[in-house]
Amino acid sequence: MQALILIFNKKHCINHICIFLQIIHPPSTMQKPSNYLILIILFFIGLIISGIQPFDYFTWALEVFPAILGFLILLFTFKKFKFSYFTYVLILIHCYILFIGGHYTYAKVPIFDWIQDVFNQSRNNYDKVGHFAQGFVPAAIVRELFVRKQIINSKSWMNVLIVCVCVTISVFYEFLEWLVAILSGESADSFLGTQGYIWDTQSDMLFATIGAISFLVLLSKMQDKFIQSME
Repeated sequence: MQALILIFNKKHCINHICIFLQIIHPPSTMQKPSNYLILIILFFIGLIISGIQPFDYFTWALEVFPAILGFLILLFTFKKFKFSYFTYVLILIHCYILFIGGHYTYAKVPIFDWIQDVFNQSRNNYDKVGHFAQGFVPAAIVRELFVRKQIINSKSWMNVLIVCVCVTISVFYEFLEWLVAILSGESADSFLGTQGYIWDTQSDMLFATIGAISFLVLLSKMQDKFIQSME
């Protein structure tokens, strides 16, 4: 019962936050070109700061590469398909998660060292934040593509396929980590960030799945409002 009350309260808080954001910055006012430029500036600020004396440059390059690749793809496809401002903001947040992980490595992010000590955890769990985002943000991207391109008419099946796509992305990333570990040997330890946890790969994919479902449950309606403001 306490768990249900906690979930209800969280949903209530999220609804209030969404309403507050829409009052201050209605979706229709967020689509201005200057706002997109601000996101680009923030992206480069985060990228540059993360590259200043990171834990090691090899790990930093591996961790921030997906953010740089994503930025280039979004830049070159901007005129053909412009996502809602809401989705771009989520992508930027995901990039910052990657930047932080690249700077410190996922096993050594200071605040999660503190959380590890306070809650007597066996490892630094910042990587789980990264993998949660790896499901949460792609769910926003895929859902917007499905909705605006009218790829799937059934909402139920659309949600199922969105989760499937996000899980597939997570699986592919685990394959990529495996390949990097084989090619670079011990130097990939910081990139993998397993910290001796034998179920790290499986838990990474689980957190990505939870992230994708969380977005669909919590923020689908808000995303719809931003999409409608573009029409």
